[in-house]
Amino acid sequence: MSLIRLRTFIEVYRQGSITSAAKALHLTQPAVSQHISGLETAVGKPLFERQTQGVTPTAAADELAADIGNKLDAAEAALATARARSSGIAGTLQIIGHADFMAEKLPEGLVPLLEADVQVRMHTGDGPLVIQMLLEGHCDLGISAHPVTDPRLKSDVIYTDNVLAVASPAVAHRLINTGPLTQGLSAEPLLAYNLELSLIDNWMAKNRIAPTETLPAAVGQDLRALRTLLTKGFGWTVLPEYLCTEQLKRGELVQLPAPVDNTTITYNLIWMPASLRQPRVAWAKHQLLTQINQGEISEIPSI
Repeated sequence: MSLIRLRTFIEVYRQGSITSAAKALHLTQPAVSQHISGLETAVGKPLFERQTQGVTPTAAADELAADIGNKLDAAEAALATARARSSGIAGTLQIIGHADFMAEKLPEGLVPLLEADVQVRMHTGDGPLVIQMLLEGHCDLGISAHPVTDPRLKSDVIYTDNVLAVASPAVAHRLINTGPLTQGLSAEPLLAYNLELSLIDNWMAKNRIAPTETLPAAVGQDLRALRTLLTKGFGWTVLPEYLCTEQLKRGELVQLPAPVDNTTITYNLIWMPASLRQPRVAWAKHQLLTQINQGEISEIPSI
């Protein structure tokens, strides 16, 4: 079996479509169909059932994908990295992620890329947009705190951090000295990343506090904007520690006491397996995972 046919098979399997696989592989649809037909002849069994829209893998395809999928990805990534060492990797890298992470954490890993003449183009978006831009081939790498569930994508943890409840000193004083924390939180304006309150609900659930029924006073997907509102003495929220460390040190913000414990947030570096065939993308992935702190979580005392 040729590696080209195996790669084509894995791409069709993950995409569930010959058309989408052809686009990802930069091949024609007839070429992809020929690769699959040749592989089916070698295996001696049909691998896909052709449907009106896309293809459905057979049991034989499931077994073959389980046997070779991750091994093929690893082999191609290693080959691309080896090529990067022996040839130039200059060119453009498109990367997308949460605005606050892209601004305050990503630069830690960008210097080696820029020094190697990789031209970095940064885009911002929420989790669904990150996934969409990767699947459509507009970006090479993505960073998201949302779990990666699409089987067409691969991911690795790039950063893990504490999530802290914070407010200005004046607001924190009111919250802590006006009775139970639950009562105080419900009386103060809430700032949130989105209306789903995912970060906030997780923190409240961990600390056995009933979910708030109050609508957020402000919603914004760049948490730095919420941080600025907090430092001006308005409301409370939860933030990843890296976004409020300096403000806590300067006394502009105060950590609210967690009755049980803080929660954590995990950021994932995400890519399409086929994109790692490009030496530049494979090398950039390795550099970012190596350079950016992998999340040694420190303890911050609460008041």
